[in-house]
Amino acid sequence: MDFRIIKSPTQGTLDILERRRGSGGKQKLGRVDSIGLVQGKLIEMIAAADIAEKAAGVTVEDIRGNCPQNMVLLAIFGDTASVKAAIEKIKESL
Repeated sequence: MDFRIIKSPTQGTLDILERRRGSGGKQKLGRVDSIGLVQGKLIEMIAAADIAEKAAGVTVEDIRGNCPQNMVLLAIFGDTASVKAAIEKIKESL
């Protein structure tokens, strides 16, 4: 799995993710201080989404893309402390 955290994302970054959100933007995000990005196999990403939402007050969305290796990308939206806690819990658990 690959992990990245974007602190204070620009509006352009948020726009890119908004267009690619799996929910089609039906769920409003509200204020986003940080975005955690996690990429891996589908089975890992389903478990990671569950872990992240249970660990911290974050919103998790799948991000649509074109990956020939069939990798899945999750975006974890929330305040910086919650996103960091969610990422750490995923790393610890998987």
